[in-house]
Amino acid sequence: TAKMVTDGGTFFKGAGLCSACHGPDAKGLPQLGPDLTDAKWLHNKGTYDDIVKQIMTGVTAEKSTTGMIMPPKGGSALTDEQVKAVSAYVWSLSHKK
Repeated sequence: TAKMVTDGGTFFKGAGLCSACHGPDAKGLPQLGPDLTDAKWLHNKGTYDDIVKQIMTGVTAEKSTTGMIMPPKGGSALTDEQVKAVSAYVWSLSHKK
C-alpha cells in the first residue's frame, strides 16, 4: 500500500539502518551496499517476497556475490511488519512506472 511505502521509507532512512550501507537515496555506497534503485538484483529476483526474505535472512559471506555481507534485518531491531514496509519501499524504488 502507499502507507507501507511511505512508512518503509521512514524506516529505511532511520531505525532500519538501511541508509548506512545503501545511502539515503538507496543508490548504494561503495564497498558497503548495492544500488537498490535499478533493475539489477544480486541475490534474488527483486520480487516483493524475495526482498522481504532477503532482509529477514540477510546475506552471508558465502552467499554474497560482491563480498559484502548483510546481517538479518540489516542489524536493526525492526519488527516483521516494519521489514515488510521497508520491502515495499525498496520494491517501489526499482519498479517505477
